[in-house]
Amino acid sequence: MNEQRYLELISDGPHSIGSRLLRFVLRVASCGYSAAMSARNLMFDWRLRPIHTTPVPVISVGNLTTGGTGKTPVVAQLIEWLAAAGARPGIVSRGYKQLSESGNDEARVLELLCPNVPHVQNRDRVAAVREVVSANECNVVVADDAFQHRRMARALDIVLIDAKQPWGHGHVLPRGLLREARSGLRRADAVIMTRADQADPETRVEIWNEVRRWKPEAAAIEIAFQPDSLVDLGGERHRLDVIDGPVFAYCGIGNPDAFRGTLEQHGLDVRGFRRFADHYHYTRSDLADVERRAADAGTKWLITTVKDLVKIDADWLQESRLLALDIRAHFLSGEDKLREQVIQAAESTT
Repeated sequence: MNEQRYLELISDGPHSIGSRLLRFVLRVASCGYSAAMSARNLMFDWRLRPIHTTPVPVISVGNLTTGGTGKTPVVAQLIEWLAAAGARPGIVSRGYKQLSESGNDEARVLELLCPNVPHVQNRDRVAAVREVVSANECNVVVADDAFQHRRMARALDIVLIDAKQPWGHGHVLPRGLLREARSGLRRADAVIMTRADQADPETRVEIWNEVRRWKPEAAAIEIAFQPDSLVDLGGERHRLDVIDGPVFAYCGIGNPDAFRGTLEQHGLDVRGFRRFADHYHYTRSDLADVERRAADAGTKWLITTVKDLVKIDADWLQESRLLALDIRAHFLSGEDKLREQVIQAAESTT
C-alpha cells in the first residue's frame, strides 16, 4: 500500500467492506502500539529507565504526529534567537533517510537556513549532543524531532500542532498518525500551533481547548509559514514576483496539501500538483515526468519546497525552470513568550 492510499484509508475515505476491515485491523494494531508507548512513557516518568544528562541545555522541537508540522523553519527561528542572544547553538537530529555522508534533506535545508551552525545527525540523540558540543564548543543545542526521544534530558520541550491536521485523524499509529496519545502534551513546556492562518477561528479555539485539556497553562503561541523568497538550484534567491505565469508544483513532504495551500494562498496559479512520499529520493526519470506534466499543464515553471530542491541535480531538467519556495515562521501570537522561554532555557544549568 502506497502512502497516498494509506492516508485515504485512515481518513475514512473509502467505504468498501475491504477498507472497513482494514481500518478495523489497523485499530486493533493501534491498541497494542498505544499500550506499548504508554508503558514506555511510564518507565521514564517513574525513572525505571534512565534519562541521560547532557553537557549543555537542550531545547527539543517535536510533535505528536508523524508527517510535517513545520519543525525545520521553527528550528531555524530558534537558532536565530539564540545566536542574537550571544549563544553558540548547535543542532542535532536523527538523520532519517540520509542521502549521503552530507546528511538527509533536513540537514541540507538547515545548512541553507542556518549557515555555519554545526549539525550532527545520529539516531542516538544523547551521543549526538555530546559530539556536537565537544567538536564545536556549543553551549546550547536544539534537538530536531526529539519529543519522543526521552532518553535525553532537555531544558525546554516544544511541541508543534498543525492546525490543518492536529490529531492525526484521531488515532495512534497505525490507525492514525499520532505517535503517542494526546496526553503526552502534559510533558510539553510550550505548544505552538503551526499553519494557524489556514484554520478558521472556531477551529483554532477547538484545538486550544483540546491542548489545555492536557496542558491547562499552555499559552496561545501561533505561527503562519509565510513565503520569504524563491531559491534556485544554484542557491540564488529571487523575489516572489519573478514567477510571471502558472506553475506546476510537486513535493515529497509530510503535509503536501499544506504546501499547495500556501502556494494558492499567496496568489500562485497552480495548474498541476504531484505528491511524492515524505523524504522521497528523486531520480532523473521522476523529474522528467514532472516536466512532462508541467508542459501538459501549459507552463515551464516548476515550484517545490526547499527540502525537495536540495535533492535535485541541476542537469536533470531540460526545459523547465525550477524554484523552491522558502518559507519562514511568522508569529501571529506568543512570540515574546516563546523567545523568553528559549533564552531562559539556554541560560539554565544542566
